[in-house]
Amino acid sequence: MPNQVPKDGLAGFKENIRADLLSGFLVFLIALPLCMGISLASGFGPVGGLFTAIIGGIVVSFFSGAPMTIKGPAAGLIPIAFGCVEAFKLDPATASTAYQCALAVVVAAGVLQILFGLLRAGVMSDFFPTAPVHGMLAAIGILIIASQIHIALGVTVAAKTAVGRLAEIPNSFIHMNPEVALIGGVSLLILIIMPRIRSQVARKIPPPLVVLAVAIPLGLYFDLLDDHYYRFFDVEYHLGPDLLITLPGNIADAITFPDFGHIFSSVSIQYIILFALIGSIESLASAKAIDTLDPYRRKANFNRDLLAIGIGNTAAGLIGGLPMISEIVRSSANVNNGGKTRWANFWHGIFLLAVLALVPHLLHYIPKSALAAMLVFTGFRLASPKEFAHMLHISKEQLFIFLVTITVTIVEDLLWGIIAGIVVKLLIHLVRGAPPSVLFKPAVVVEDIDANTVRLKVQQAAVFSNYIGLKRIIQAVPATKNIVIDFSTAKLVDHSTMQYMHETAAEFDRVGRVFTIAGLEAHRPDSDYPTAARRLAA
Repeated sequence: MPNQVPKDGLAGFKENIRADLLSGFLVFLIALPLCMGISLASGFGPVGGLFTAIIGGIVVSFFSGAPMTIKGPAAGLIPIAFGCVEAFKLDPATASTAYQCALAVVVAAGVLQILFGLLRAGVMSDFFPTAPVHGMLAAIGILIIASQIHIALGVTVAAKTAVGRLAEIPNSFIHMNPEVALIGGVSLLILIIMPRIRSQVARKIPPPLVVLAVAIPLGLYFDLLDDHYYRFFDVEYHLGPDLLITLPGNIADAITFPDFGHIFSSVSIQYIILFALIGSIESLASAKAIDTLDPYRRKANFNRDLLAIGIGNTAAGLIGGLPMISEIVRSSANVNNGGKTRWANFWHGIFLLAVLALVPHLLHYIPKSALAAMLVFTGFRLASPKEFAHMLHISKEQLFIFLVTITVTIVEDLLWGIIAGIVVKLLIHLVRGAPPSVLFKPAVVVEDIDANTVRLKVQQAAVFSNYIGLKRIIQAVPATKNIVIDFSTAKLVDHSTMQYMHETAAEFDRVGRVFTIAGLEAHRPDSDYPTAARRLAA
């Protein structure tokens, strides 16, 4: 691990400008096509995603509580954003201003996230259990595939629901537009193959950049700039500029202001909650994951990061942008490319602004099918078969909760999906013997073993829903003392708590303290997975 933590502020800007500038540029190359693709898939138009990333870089960098994260639009919010715009289109009163009404929702959600940060709601990152969160992400992946694979194949579908779009996938393969599908298929193949190339040189080239380098010439070869038809096996297909990205001539023309006239409608309230809650969960989870990748082991200030995200969303919504989060893929790329401070995020925003301000016409050559292929690839990674196998490895219970979350999310929406997963997990805990009295408040006896060590004896049950209280008790122990956490009298220790305990032990070890997990000898694990749930043997 590096010895000296990079300086923050202007001192950090000067000291790390070379590393942060290079990382910011490489992240920009990844972000450029993804931001436009996410925006188009969300029903916001391509510029909305660029506005969000520009604000996330240039503005939010100065407020962020997670210095290594990249702020911008995320594929995980596509189903909510698209659903929001479509819901307003269904109402005759808002059909003509659906996009503007959706922007008002983004602004309101941003204000709510600012309140989350001020009220120190960053602690909610510790409440949501593993299986429902992973189920939510997998469901998002399936929803992205359901919407984008048709675009990658050059087919327009009539279905308005996720289930309907999933059902139409075979039909879209049968009726694909061959030349459009070739662009989409080659793009997808590049994204699949490049991570598997062992060459260090090839690994440094962002796959989305290679996709653009191949897809744009293919689009020109197939003459997508001109409206025309072609025949393939006696079937006529259409090609034209509508299959390419379309941008306004300048930034001023691209700015769209929100319409707050329906902000208190039931549709607005529903999506304000969805954007604020799901966006916050995803952002906190990403920031938490990046903490583990940061070579300097800096810890994110989750409350400050929620505040920063809220400020960013409020600003983005006011000019036509999508909601933003601390995005995991671009943030990971930032760490891997040697970014050292929040200035890497700033530079990525500067590069995006430069492209949008100086050469927006160049973006018009990008085929939509290539962007759709990038999102299909992202969706598959979120809903990879490995995720299902991983949940089963942890336990059948985790897989069941995971599947319930996915099913309810696809049939209903993300909010009901995560609620269903949490409720099912709580019911399972009750069936397994966790008393209702400790579901949300842990029963812990605190005692001194000696002058240097404190024992925390957890009684009844240690589960995800009472972990926040347990964490506060752990944090209340003086920083000079070691901790033994004793589960010998706990009937149940769930997977989420076991995972948190191992993470806490690693954090203690990094600062020279000892955190000992004890009293599990008589407990039976659900599987051989290291952090599987434990039940006290009868």
